[in-house]
Amino acid sequence: MCRLFGFRSVINSQVHSSLLHAENALHSQSKRHPDGWGIAYYLERVPHLVKSSDTALDDHLFKRVSGVVSSHTVMAHIRKATQGEHTILNSHPFQYGNWIFAHNGNINNLERHRAELLELITPSLRKFILGNTDSEIIFYILLSEIEKTYALNKLDVPVEQLKIVIQNALRKITFIIGPLINRDKPQPNENYISFLLTNGQTFIGFQGGQPLKYCTHKTKCPERDECPYFSKVCEAPSSVGTKINHLILTSEKIEGVNVWNTLMPGEMVGVDHTMNFFKEKLKVPFED
Repeated sequence: MCRLFGFRSVINSQVHSSLLHAENALHSQSKRHPDGWGIAYYLERVPHLVKSSDTALDDHLFKRVSGVVSSHTVMAHIRKATQGEHTILNSHPFQYGNWIFAHNGNINNLERHRAELLELITPSLRKFILGNTDSEIIFYILLSEIEKTYALNKLDVPVEQLKIVIQNALRKITFIIGPLINRDKPQPNENYISFLLTNGQTFIGFQGGQPLKYCTHKTKCPERDECPYFSKVCEAPSSVGTKINHLILTSEKIEGVNVWNTLMPGEMVGVDHTMNFFKEKLKVPFED
């Protein structure tokens, strides 16, 4: 399956080691996930997106981009296709305005459900779907649900409302396609929807049947003596409702000083525009 990586931080952070050098980094994972890659990052609150249909392991652009990106908010994706052709239009992440989305999942019998799923998307947004993946459809369903309450250019979307919006969108999707399945080795005839979503300020991850881990602190920060933002939260477990300095989300643990926690099926984790930490299990149907 595809691999996800993303973070939101109070300081501009480099992604070079996480994407290239760390054990189990995305660059190495592309051996098993060869169908394209993408990196999204924000500069002055404006999203920038670089994508390719090539394998990250062999793509010099991946190494160049990974080496220069430094941002408060970054999302990266290594694709192993389950739906859609092997083209750059189907490579993740996907972007609309400030919103960026990357997906690790599958909709069973997509062609049977495509028309009904498209009806969940606002007509003004539907025309921006350029590829033929289930992932892009899910992205625009989420945006359509958000737009019912907030303008899509609003950056400070309240977390409590966003959780409700995403839960509503996922329940509508599963009403059409059936319940999600959490399995170590998923099958092509099963539904699973794990994803990352951000507008550059709010950043969330949802475990919809495929692994997703998160980190909010380190065992000991190697930059604790020189970092102007260092505080005790950088080296202590986080509680829901408290502010944190960084959130990292990844499909697979990246070795190093970060302390990793595993999301359970149906759990959503993230930070809002003030770096307030939240985690909650959504009421989304899973197969027993």
